Amino acid sequence: MKRIKPLGSVDPFSSSVMEYLVAMLVFIGLVLNGAVVVDSAPLFPCDPSSGLSLFPFCSTSLPVGQRAQDLIGRLTLTEKVGQLVNAASAIPRLGIPAYNWWSEALHGVSNVGPGTRFGGSVPGATSFPQVILTAASFNTTLWEAIGRVVSTEARAMYNVGLAGLTYWSPNVNIFRDPRWGRGQETPGEDPVVASKYASHYVRGLQETDGADPNRLKVAACCKHYTAYDVDNWNGVQRYTFDAQVTKQDLEDTFNPPFKSCVSDGKVASVMCSYNKVNGIPTCADKNLLSGTVRGDWNLNGYIVSDCDSVDVLYNQQHYTASPEDAVADTIKAGLDLDCGSFLGDHTEAAVKAGKVDESLVDKALVNTFTTLMRLGWFDGDPTKQPYGNLGPKDVCTAEHQELALDAARQGIVLLKNKGALPLAANKIKSLAVIGPNANGTRVMIGNYEGIPCKYTSPLDGLSKYAQTQFTPGCSNVACTGNDLLAGAVNTAKAADATVLIVGGDLSLEAEGLDRTSLLMPGYQQQLVSQVASASKGPVVLVIMSGGPFDITFAKDDDKIAGILWVGYPGQAGGAAIADVIFGQYNPGGRLPVTWYPQEFVKVAMTDMNMRPDASKGYPGRTYRFYEGKTVYMFGDGLSYTNFKHTLVQAPKLLTLPMGGKHACFHGSSNSSCKAVRITHTKCQNLLMEVHVDVKNVGPRDGSHVLFLFSTPPYKYNAPKKQLLGFRKIHVPTGVKRRVHFNVDVCKELSVVDKNGTRKLPVGSHLLHIGDLQHSVDLKITS
Repeated sequence: MKRIKPLGSVDPFSSSVMEYLVAMLVFIGLVLNGAVVVDSAPLFPCDPSSGLSLFPFCSTSLPVGQRAQDLIGRLTLTEKVGQLVNAASAIPRLGIPAYNWWSEALHGVSNVGPGTRFGGSVPGATSFPQVILTAASFNTTLWEAIGRVVSTEARAMYNVGLAGLTYWSPNVNIFRDPRWGRGQETPGEDPVVASKYASHYVRGLQETDGADPNRLKVAACCKHYTAYDVDNWNGVQRYTFDAQVTKQDLEDTFNPPFKSCVSDGKVASVMCSYNKVNGIPTCADKNLLSGTVRGDWNLNGYIVSDCDSVDVLYNQQHYTASPEDAVADTIKAGLDLDCGSFLGDHTEAAVKAGKVDESLVDKALVNTFTTLMRLGWFDGDPTKQPYGNLGPKDVCTAEHQELALDAARQGIVLLKNKGALPLAANKIKSLAVIGPNANGTRVMIGNYEGIPCKYTSPLDGLSKYAQTQFTPGCSNVACTGNDLLAGAVNTAKAADATVLIVGGDLSLEAEGLDRTSLLMPGYQQQLVSQVASASKGPVVLVIMSGGPFDITFAKDDDKIAGILWVGYPGQAGGAAIADVIFGQYNPGGRLPVTWYPQEFVKVAMTDMNMRPDASKGYPGRTYRFYEGKTVYMFGDGLSYTNFKHTLVQAPKLLTLPMGGKHACFHGSSNSSCKAVRITHTKCQNLLMEVHVDVKNVGPRDGSHVLFLFSTPPYKYNAPKKQLLGFRKIHVPTGVKRRVHFNVDVCKELSVVDKNGTRKLPVGSHLLHIGDLQHSVDLKITS
């Protein structure tokens, strides 16, 4: 048999219908006679060399929706069902290869998902810091830049057959409880920060150079929707956990990052979670999926289950009586794709039993196929498309690796400095480097990782500045034995300075593994204290972890001159740590989570309430609501220089015009006027301008994060303090920079009542700007 050239001389969209029909009849005859070979596993759909590129679904001149409908109309029910799972089946008769939807790109292209692999011409990819540290930079520009690099490397790998185009990242769940093993994957505890991280990282991943909303560079996915943050705590498993969440908490804490993903970031996908929310599995909740994500937020893309979630809701949660009912409930709720095999195994039977209409299967496929078409997967040879010139040369470039280093440096948080930092390299002849993470490599990249381009361990980084003497002190982070303790003490005694690098790793905090303690594991505290006591020079403590620890002992120890939190800092983490310790880089990161004392573990991790309840002794959660002692606060972080703030402009009075007739009016004493629904006002596009001068009055150039918080009138159990916005600026020593905030009054000064309704409290809103405070009175007018 001989492969022939495609029938490219006849264009059905420019020639007559009769010519097209004749051409297709000729083509079908050639296929039947064996003159055209239809590959059983083509490399990509709509391959011109296959002779199967004349179908309308291959035409880039048609709208993607029309193309998707054309393709779906050609499929049998069995073929349709084969497209409902992440390992989508090939359709050889239409020249469509198999496709695996599951790839990951949490902080670099990952090989965790089966859609991506390393090897051959691409042995690794740039590994950025774990998200929690990147979030600590509070730099939205950086977040987007990382997304662009990751999508470039993903496209380069796709072009050589090593990756897909759909990436189930980022994780934008709120880091609600400090014990959560997956908190490291998230942007932290604040919904505003998580929302901005979500939209900026998604834009970096998805936006094409031409910024065409109908095209995608790669397709991102925001997960895990919603109220998902218990993995495995004291026997409570994520697969069966029923999160009891108030409408108030859902609206003002758990859902905002997902809304921002869809509405602001224009994300191509949302992943529903394993857990139930108020008795209903999220992947079977029509209100959450069709009602909110696709309806209220207008998702342009597909909804996918967390892996095996549909199987879980049937076999473990026992939510439905039969597999076919599970299929019906999820597809009717708005689920489009199953990560797993459950829909592939049972959907055909569900359709034939009349439990779900085939038209709903078609509707799901429209959402997935249009996503692939926006990615160019049905546009023929990928090397002849935009980004087709990318390849192995564009992965692990020097520029990309420098960005990974810069991201780590920007996120590192200086928590304590008694004046010893930065260390002076010319005064240190010997440096003791001690701790189970001191020579770590793999530990630096956290989970959902890929294979890095290379590693720079902390020991490697520090060795570039001073002669080092290394001893681990413990054999691993569990630190179950103290047999190495004496050696560590002796090493510190002989050195001019000591750097202790301790903390956690994936054996302590990970997917499927929540912590039960906030103390340093094993003998780590004893190691730190005894080494500090014995050291003749300054001691710097470095905490490598995703979640917080109770390090009150070190905070209060005068022998410990400095404390750094470095998260899991990625492939260049060791270089970044050393650059900060020796003053090559002035730290400017700030904590994206509250650090609680050990006594917080008395709080049940399964209590989803954000707000405190004094009658139950419940302290609440996160800086917005928590009433209790802290080790460090959200937003804490020091610098090697000092900054002075001056309020330049902020209103003292805001008047809020009401829409139409309303009981509220200026000066009303009516109790209903304590707050008004934003839908009842004319506050859309009403901005509050706040201008602040930031002057670097210290000895070094440095970056500074300026937070703008507000304390609303205490109505509807509002937060004690909520973040309105943040800016990261670089200020040379002696220089003054002006920072502008344009606060959306409706969106950012509003609070949520117990019914989940957004309202604007009338009265005095106290603004917190750096170390300044300013009161703004909000009044209504007819």
